Amino acid sequence: MSYKDNLLKKIEIDRLVRTIADAIGPVESGKRIDKTELAQLTTFFPWSRREERDLVLFLENDSPGKTRILVMDNDLTIYDTSVEDVVLRKSPTVKEMVNIRNAIKILNDKDVVISKKAGSLKTIQEICIGELDLSFTQSDIDGIAQDGTASLENGYTQGVQESLMLFADMLGLLPAPTVFALNHHDIYGRLGEKPGGETTFGPLVMFSMVHHTLTYQERPLSSRDKGRFDTLKAVASGEAEATASGPAVFDLMRSKVLANAPE
Repeated sequence: MSYKDNLLKKIEIDRLVRTIADAIGPVESGKRIDKTELAQLTTFFPWSRREERDLVLFLENDSPGKTRILVMDNDLTIYDTSVEDVVLRKSPTVKEMVNIRNAIKILNDKDVVISKKAGSLKTIQEICIGELDLSFTQSDIDGIAQDGTASLENGYTQGVQESLMLFADMLGLLPAPTVFALNHHDIYGRLGEKPGGETTFGPLVMFSMVHHTLTYQERPLSSRDKGRFDTLKAVASGEAEATASGPAVFDLMRSKVLANAPE
């Protein structure tokens, strides 16, 4: 599988994890994990799937004995124990519950729990991404830049969006938060915090689906600047000058990725 395909998988894994994480909350919050998103995430997860009683389990090692076991429920608990022990603790029969030793295990599972919820989700994310070969060559990066440039010149919006998203991920640029976002514009940049609650965003790259323009701004924007949206709109429309625009933006990002590439 190509580097581009693997990077697209990584981006999808990260997206699914963010969505699922947003639905994780304390019991009293009433939040429930999106089972559809979770099911999609498990398609990238290499552990063995098994169903026991009413439980869906994922096992790191499918042989008998202790192993790491993920229980697919709202707690996303990862255990270090056997399948039989997990089933006893999570879905006991009445006969099992009346046994005093079993009752102790059912009431207190701290001895075998590795992580829950956000901690488990982070582990799942790391394992899924660890399965991907994310090493690349210069030709891989050249190809992404060339695809983006051709899409921009041919008016192919989805192609521009894909290449921009790939470069943003490689460079650690984040999608614009609400305070800097514009409808019908894909914006990625570096998010910063200053004392007093000020948020900064930039350098940033922006693709306008309104004007079909691609621009790069070196100077960060501030959440305290009431004219920040006017600035973005002016740059997108060409009324204000950008640090770089058009195909030069893909060339710039290509150079930044290659400059930071491991030897």
